[in-house]
Amino acid sequence: MTKLAIIYYSATGHGTAMADELKTAAEAAGAEVRVRHIEETRDPETFAENPAWSANYEATKDLPSATGDDIVWADGVIFGSPTRFGSTSSQFQTFIDSLGGLWAEGKLADKAYAAYTSSQTAHGGQETTLVGLYTSLMHFGGILVPPGYTEGLKFADGNPYGVSHVTGPENKNGLDDPTKAALAHLAQRVVKVAGLLAG
Repeated sequence: MTKLAIIYYSATGHGTAMADELKTAAEAAGAEVRVRHIEETRDPETFAENPAWSANYEATKDLPSATGDDIVWADGVIFGSPTRFGSTSSQFQTFIDSLGGLWAEGKLADKAYAAYTSSQTAHGGQETTLVGLYTSLMHFGGILVPPGYTEGLKFADGNPYGVSHVTGPENKNGLDDPTKAALAHLAQRVVKVAGLLAG
């Protein structure tokens, strides 16, 4: 059975919802799945006035959090981070920066990797976030598995680099059908390629 890790940071819950969609699709494709959130590094008091951020924090804080061992375990990994000024969030990057020991041992290499992101606006840096994240994965020696335009549904969501979601004003937009379809396709594609790599 192909092993897939979904490792993400989410502030206001959109990344959590996207991880859930990926999990459902990956399990339907026959994978064993671990979903792990990246721990919040901000003091909750600093975002207490943001109801969505506080709600997501409370909903996920007691769930298993991501470690490097989750990547070592997996045949494939899908990472998720919101866009912050055209790059990944500081919380996500702190996790990536913690992986130096495993990287030095070669334990992050030769796995299938892909990613997803979200931002408030359609041109909020989603593509640069994904491409920048993939640069780190190239340093790992990872095998990048972007969706490209391998299915017609990708012309609806329009992102060949991964999957992205526009959260809208005040982060109130839920996942629409094209985004859900793109997430399912990404999960299926990563599971398939990871299975081939694992032999």
